[in-house]
Amino acid sequence: MKGFLILCLATVMSCTSATSQKSSQKSTDMQTKTEIIVSESQGGAEQAGFSILKNDQEFQKAINGNSMVVVEPGNAPKAGSHKFPTDKKVVLYNLGTFRSGDHRISEIKSVSVKDNVLYVEVPFVQHGGMEIQVISNPYVIFTVPSHYNFTSVELKSSK
Repeated sequence: MKGFLILCLATVMSCTSATSQKSSQKSTDMQTKTEIIVSESQGGAEQAGFSILKNDQEFQKAINGNSMVVVEPGNAPKAGSHKFPTDKKVVLYNLGTFRSGDHRISEIKSVSVKDNVLYVEVPFVQHGGMEIQVISNPYVIFTVPSHYNFTSVELKSSK
């Protein structure tokens, strides 16, 4: 009987420590999670590329004059301004020129750095059919953890 009681107590203790590890992992994930600040289908450069915005002046210059959409978790996109985050790196990424479809990025699944390349995983969106032929220059401004060091950015789409 004592052995059964000790076994039950050990099981309860292991479950408690596992829950504690999961919640600390979640808080670490929230600190390193990326956030889309601005995502728009017009206003970007004709060539794909990126720049790291270093201060609020560069941030305001990147978004001024554009009809920007602020994407906040849990809320519908809305027009307005956003404060420059000082605890993360802010990346302006121009997707280049497209002839049709909506190429605005509305979600970033994950970011990682390997061999000085920032890999940004976004959901796959299928384009095709009878679309209006409009030239667009989409761009996105998003955050990454401040300790990420990279010299190029690559988008990866996943299902």
